[in-house]
Amino acid sequence: MTAPEDPAEARPWRETDGPKPTVWTWPPTDPPALWVRQNGSWRWAPVTARQDWSDGRTAYQVLIDTDGTTSKSHRTFWWPHEGLRVAHRSAAEPTTEAGRGGDLPRPPRRVKFT
Repeated sequence: MTAPEDPAEARPWRETDGPKPTVWTWPPTDPPALWVRQNGSWRWAPVTARQDWSDGRTAYQVLIDTDGTTSKSHRTFWWPHEGLRVAHRSAAEPTTEAGRGGDLPRPPRRVKFT
C-alpha cells in the first residue's frame, strides 16, 4: 500500500467564486485537530477555522509546523483528502459568530524599518 500524498492547499476565496464561504470557529481552548501529511510525515495541526464554500467544497485552516522546525504557520486544505485525518474532536460546537468561537488569528504587525 502506498502512502497518501500531501493534501492540496486551498487558495483564498475570490469574488469570482461567488458568495463568501461560511467560516466556522471553535473556542481556542478546545479546537479540533487534524493529522496532516507534510513532506512524508504526519503532523498534528489544530484547526483554527472551517470554511464551507457555496459550491459545496469544505476547507480546513490549520496551524501547522510544515517542516519540523517548530515554526508554525496557517495553511488551508481541501477536505476530504487522504493526507488529512481526524486527530481530535472538540467537545464544543463550532460557531459562525465572531468572537464567540475564537476569532481567526490576527495578522502579524507590520513594522517599518528605517
